[in-house]
Amino acid sequence: MDFKDYYKILGVSEDADASQIKSAYRKLARKYHPDVSKEENAEERFKDVSEAYEVLKDSEKRAEYDQLRRYGQSGGDFQPPPGWRSSADFSGGGFTGAGEQGFSDFFESIFGAGGFQRGQSRAGPGFRGGRGFSARGEDIHNHLSIFLEEAYQGCEKTLKLQVPEPGPGGGQRVRERNLKVKVPAGVEHGKHIRLRGQGNPGVGDGPPGDLFLEIRIAPHPHFKLDGRHLHLLLPVAPWEAALGATVAVPTLGGTVNLKVPAGSRQGKKLRLKGKGLPGNPAGDQIVQLEVAMPPKQTERSKELFRALSEEVPFNPREHLGV
Repeated sequence: MDFKDYYKILGVSEDADASQIKSAYRKLARKYHPDVSKEENAEERFKDVSEAYEVLKDSEKRAEYDQLRRYGQSGGDFQPPPGWRSSADFSGGGFTGAGEQGFSDFFESIFGAGGFQRGQSRAGPGFRGGRGFSARGEDIHNHLSIFLEEAYQGCEKTLKLQVPEPGPGGGQRVRERNLKVKVPAGVEHGKHIRLRGQGNPGVGDGPPGDLFLEIRIAPHPHFKLDGRHLHLLLPVAPWEAALGATVAVPTLGGTVNLKVPAGSRQGKKLRLKGKGLPGNPAGDQIVQLEVAMPPKQTERSKELFRALSEEVPFNPREHLGV
């Protein structure tokens, strides 16, 4: 009796997690199920795939199999080690094979032939055994790019999706579908929107999967996004920083007035509460001051700066020791 490598049958690695195993099983089950498959030896392949998933989906069964897998890779006819007896319970699980063929000789040599009553449903999660085959559709993962203003206000986008569907002769064809997506106000970069039932169609009576959209907010020329908070670099004139002033500041919700305290230094940060992305709580807008020099100087302005240097002498590089 040959040893069956369930990992190779499903096409997964030895350290594959439960979601990877389940995904591989669903893909292969659709490919080889006798009701829909035109592949050669489809029924036999489907039985192997189902048996592999029955073992690897359960941590206890998988652990026992992994022990025997190391033992069985030595080559030659496989026989369980002397005195081997499985502790795994298959009576409550659901074998995913088709028909009433049951388990393979290899499977029964490891885990025994008992555990199922004849006629009992052997359908795995989302599947119905026998000829009434059905499976939930696969989820679709995609991204949706929007502008920062759209994230602030909320928007509606139209997506074009390539949706597979059954074609003539048991094959598949691709249909283009338009889908309107409502993006809520205040959505953050990297967050996901889940649209139930908008994924790939199911097989048979199986429900469709879901569509997951990862939000990507495009960079803005003025604002930098940090979660729900916004950062803005605001230029101020030297006299506004020195004397204090009330200046106009852009926000995503419109222009507001900001009081710049007298004696403000380069890099000073001021907070506009609740002027970031909306939410509970809303984000803030952080305004960082940047002292900007006039692009041109007149003779009079030069005289005033010379007078200022004499009136208020100070060394801005003193902290550098120079």
